[in-house]
Amino acid sequence: MQSDQKPTSPPTAPIFWQSFGYWLKLGFISFGGPAGQIAIMHEDLVVKRRWISEQRFLHALNYCMVLPGPEAQQLATYIGWLMHRTWGGIAAGMLFVLPSLCILIGLSGVYMAFGSVPAVAGALFGIKPAVTAIVLSAAWRIGSRALKSNGLRAIAALAFLAIFALNLPFPVIVLCAGLAGYLGNRFAPKQFSASGGHVGSAQAHGPAVIDDATPTPAHALFTWARFARVLALGVGLWLATMAGLTWRYGWDATLTQMAWFFTKAALLTFGGAYAVLPYVYQGAVAHFGWLSPAQMMDGLALGETTPGPLIMVVSFVGFVGGWTQSIFGGDSRLAAGAVAASVVTFFTFLPSFIFIFLGGPFIESTHGNLKYTAPLSGITAAVVGVIVNLALFFAYHVLWPHGWQGGFVWPALAIGAGASLALFRYKVGVIRIVVACGLAGLVWQWLQ
Repeated sequence: MQSDQKPTSPPTAPIFWQSFGYWLKLGFISFGGPAGQIAIMHEDLVVKRRWISEQRFLHALNYCMVLPGPEAQQLATYIGWLMHRTWGGIAAGMLFVLPSLCILIGLSGVYMAFGSVPAVAGALFGIKPAVTAIVLSAAWRIGSRALKSNGLRAIAALAFLAIFALNLPFPVIVLCAGLAGYLGNRFAPKQFSASGGHVGSAQAHGPAVIDDATPTPAHALFTWARFARVLALGVGLWLATMAGLTWRYGWDATLTQMAWFFTKAALLTFGGAYAVLPYVYQGAVAHFGWLSPAQMMDGLALGETTPGPLIMVVSFVGFVGGWTQSIFGGDSRLAAGAVAASVVTFFTFLPSFIFIFLGGPFIESTHGNLKYTAPLSGITAAVVGVIVNLALFFAYHVLWPHGWQGGFVWPALAIGAGASLALFRYKVGVIRIVVACGLAGLVWQWLQ
């Protein structure tokens, strides 16, 4: 019989290729949007493998939450960098995205060649309730560990009301939560201490490879020389690639305009993919005409059925734009779509790598310093409230897809309830739940 006693020593530190194998696997199973993806990483890296402690994980997550871009991909990049230097971060970040890009290129090619993907509607019918359950599970998981004081619970509740009732922009909520954490540290520091009322990760899960008290690795120490070097390399890579596209195709060419447009979009993605989708829709559909409104909706459906961050829908936008614009001629539309999708993905995610490699050393230097961690703890509390709002948003559109007057969808409730039971009661893995619910949706649509 297996003992419930917690381990007393940390596991053996993984070598680079062990981590590489995990990040590759994660790239294929990272369903459920950012909340679900963060939940998967927490379960694997904090609870099961103990590669990083609870506090270090949340400290990194807090930083990623305030950045523009996909926070789950940035968190993977951060942890990969912390464990195995720059190449570890590059591997983790790229493998989080590459499987999704390859799958989307394949599905987009089928979509454009044959006009539709008949199985998507049925699979989505089952996957959407599962995603709602995954988001609720993530809110509970993160909230139960992060909201350890009345002050943090109050911030979470106010953040929920701010976005649910007042429809305030996510960046405003983040700034207000950070300010509340800063002021709370000055007037009630015990309410905003990361350890206040919180069992340490060593007590909760056993010692980790990178534990609460583990010194910052030498490569993660902040220096201005390193900061300047990373900034020069990151901006230089962006300039060189943009200059190459402009020289080869011209500034007004489709690929060059995609590179410029999605660079701007990448810097506006505060609050996740849903926050930037209106901007992408306005530019890609209304201004450039790269795809139609119906195609944009189909792309969102494909993005929700593939692993990786939802912002990967921009890869579909790039593929369809490259295909419809025939940038390499009428006989090379598949190649045009694949190249355009790759260009869009590169310029969407490049800023995320730059932000992590630039700011990571400074964030590591603030670990355990309440002056810096209290604002970040406030932001994490606000994010819990925002995730709950997102779960309710999903639930409404799943259960009443045509509005309050359109009727209640009981089968979706049944699938969602089953997914919630599997997650909360039986701790079933996310990938198994997504597959099972997708199959249930297909069966239900077939019976209609």
